[in-house]
Amino acid sequence: MIPQDLDLIHMISSASPMVKFVLLLLLFFSIATWSIIVIKYRYIRQAFQQSSVFIDFFWKSRDLSDAFKKAKNLDGSPIARVFRIGYVELKKLSQAAGPEFGESSDPDAGQGQVTMQFAGTSNVKRALRRAITTETTRMTQLVSFLATAGNTTPFIGLFGTVWGIMGSFHGIGLRGSASLAVVAPGISEALVATAAGLAVAIPAVIGFNYFTQKIRTIESELESFAADFLNIVERDILRIERRRG
Repeated sequence: MIPQDLDLIHMISSASPMVKFVLLLLLFFSIATWSIIVIKYRYIRQAFQQSSVFIDFFWKSRDLSDAFKKAKNLDGSPIARVFRIGYVELKKLSQAAGPEFGESSDPDAGQGQVTMQFAGTSNVKRALRRAITTETTRMTQLVSFLATAGNTTPFIGLFGTVWGIMGSFHGIGLRGSASLAVVAPGISEALVATAAGLAVAIPAVIGFNYFTQKIRTIESELESFAADFLNIVERDILRIERRRG
């Protein structure tokens, strides 16, 4: 009796050229899908881990400059990268306005002064918004390919199956015999394409749904952090204006 794995190899090797082409195309989709899953999983895991570390450090820190130094060491965190962009924009505004902006994240820390008005925070807000858009685009790169693979590979496999069955029935017509021994091998070979299409589509769909949910979570955290950062800036501006008033 021939082992099952050799039976599968025999079915693939004896398939028609079109079915073989379909299987090669599905192999490409499979390799690309698993590569993207591994790459995005490592990226998302690093983003969550480093973002958690940065957020903890940010709220424990009393000085934004210390948080900026920490953020430079956490390049895998989208939140840290957004903070760096917002902090750089804030420094530019404060330097253009006069004395350096207070770098305290605590209203009672009493470090620094600022001469710019609340209108200056709109530039920081726009910089944060652009940074969030950039990070979202970076996180969603290649994920759409998983959706494409999940939607198309079953149909590609089905096409290979239909083509193979057409060839089987054509062979039956030429032989003039329709016994199970004649029909079964050709149909089994054709069904390999459908199985291969499903084998590619299932992990692709699972990966797409998983990464989409994780990206939405990170995007929500980015929005919340940007709002908190702007509140800190506006609070410090208001505190200094009250002292001067």
